[in-house]
Amino acid sequence: MKHLGTARLESERLVLRKIALCDSKDMFNNWANNPRVTKHMTWPTHQNEEVTIMVINSWIEQYVKDDFYQWAIEIKDTNQVIGTISVVRILDYIKEFEIGYCIGENWWNKGITSEALSLVIEFLFNQVGANRICACHDVDNPSSGKVMIKNNMKYEGTFRKKGITSTGKICDIAYYSILKEEYKL
Repeated sequence: MKHLGTARLESERLVLRKIALCDSKDMFNNWANNPRVTKHMTWPTHQNEEVTIMVINSWIEQYVKDDFYQWAIEIKDTNQVIGTISVVRILDYIKEFEIGYCIGENWWNKGITSEALSLVIEFLFNQVGANRICACHDVDNPSSGKVMIKNNMKYEGTFRKKGITSTGKICDIAYYSILKEEYKL
């Protein structure tokens, strides 16, 4: 594998790029402060923009690493940041990447997260050299699984009581994956 870090990726509607401190208002207002968005996440709802700034600063510090992948999802038409998509775990020895994503409620069910995941999958397979890409979700958040299915990821199974949400609920987690040999351009 050749780790390339958080490279700029583009589609017709989206730009995936490194998040910047100037994105803190968008991040806080568009998704991080919304308990409906963070309900199924592992991190808590941000209580104020200062928390968001601390999180962004921690990501900015990590951008120097070639194996750090944390993208802001920006809408091209408005230049507004409406979510993030990232590699949350890497197993180099089997060339596996686990993806996580979060998007603001106003942009749910518009195909945006599926489009962003498609860009990341293409990048990881074709440029970084991934062999396997996986993702998981709280079973009480089936919309997240639909994003995976739209990207030809296969359901692998559900792990009982394997995750915990930001609200402290221990939950069942559904896993999906796609292999390099299954990926079609």
